[in-house]
Amino acid sequence: MNRLTVSSVLVLTLLCCEFCISQEKNSPLLSQAKQPQKSDTGKAKTEKSIPKVDAIKTNERSGPNLDFRTKPADGSNWLTREEISEGWIRLFDGQTLFGWKSNNKLGWSVKNGVITADSGDAANQGLLVTTTRFADYELRCDYRVEKGGNSGIFLRTPMNPTNPAVDCYELNMCDSRPSFATASLVGRANPTKQVLGDGDWHSYHVRVAGSQIVVKFDGEQVLEYSDTTTNPLSTGHIGLQMNGGKIEFRNVYLKPLGTKPLFDGKTLNGWHEVPGSKSKFVVKEGTIHVTNGRGFLETDAKAGNFVLQFDAITNGDKLNSGIFFRAMKGTEEAPSHGYEFQIHNGFKNGDRTKPDDHGTGAIFKRVSARSVISDDRTWLTATLVADGTHLSTWVDGTQVVDWTDERPENENPREGRRVAAGHLSLQGHDPTTDLAFRNLRLVETPK
Repeated sequence: MNRLTVSSVLVLTLLCCEFCISQEKNSPLLSQAKQPQKSDTGKAKTEKSIPKVDAIKTNERSGPNLDFRTKPADGSNWLTREEISEGWIRLFDGQTLFGWKSNNKLGWSVKNGVITADSGDAANQGLLVTTTRFADYELRCDYRVEKGGNSGIFLRTPMNPTNPAVDCYELNMCDSRPSFATASLVGRANPTKQVLGDGDWHSYHVRVAGSQIVVKFDGEQVLEYSDTTTNPLSTGHIGLQMNGGKIEFRNVYLKPLGTKPLFDGKTLNGWHEVPGSKSKFVVKEGTIHVTNGRGFLETDAKAGNFVLQFDAITNGDKLNSGIFFRAMKGTEEAPSHGYEFQIHNGFKNGDRTKPDDHGTGAIFKRVSARSVISDDRTWLTATLVADGTHLSTWVDGTQVVDWTDERPENENPREGRRVAAGHLSLQGHDPTTDLAFRNLRLVETPK
């Protein structure tokens, strides 16, 4: 037998490898194992069963370098625990434009904890608008506009307002305007005295309640307006304007007004247990304490468009619970056919942007929280705004979900979009359940 040269051995080895690869590609068993799992409808499903668009939306403005839990060195864009408990939320997290949308091609950006736009960014001016609408609220916002610049804060505005005297309330920032200058409501009311603000940082504190708007500039009340027109505005977005020159915003906070208690702190009046519940719901030290499961405590009343705020605490590691809303009336066979505000503080590999089970503040099985803000064994404060097809959530003052339900309409939110009013219910998830709720409060909002 002839001895094989080293070159021959190499050639044979490469041929064998190529053959093995070819066989692997053509193997029905291996090929089948590498295919994504299919749902009952035959469509590929992801591990979390979340629509792809939602997963992209959740993660596009988050990441391991973003920290929403550490107070910045200069203290800006930060709420104290007391303010959060009072119901204040951050509309601007200090790092991203999550929860905002430009209404045109104007370039908005975040630089050093400041939202900024410059007239050189685009040929046209425009608004940076919250994706969430708000009705009655207090708004705090710091701004700085360069000398000779023109800006404003739009209240109860549509995405694309056309006339501030009709379809929105524009709080102006422009010292050089001959009429309706800084601290005026353009086309509606002027301040009680001249207000100058160009070139330096200043603060607005605005209260919008019913037909009344009260404006404070640097802590001093300068305007009080009552809308007596035939069509006073009742809800809308909040818009930050660039209308000439460089403009900067920071410390943008909002507190919903008008919420009323769902729980009196002493009894379960206004609530009932869903038939078949195994959970135990008891009033304990001003809280609704939930143990064991599965079970649901449901409101007698219904709500469709609303703002819900509450406190919750999980008394264990990675416990699972939630608040269902716009739910069909619970039965023993179908106890929880509604949307679910998820409560689960677990996350993977030390990365809070990777929740274990969608994360606290998620709309369960619809969109995950972009970051896990809260911790087990510590009280959290949450806010849910349900406005038509749009749902947004905040945990400890930071927005974690901004989602629009684009599914076909269905009475059951598990199967499709529901905007009709429904019940709310507190969930006892399983036998390990041990958590409590307090300060449950809600206000219904206009359609």
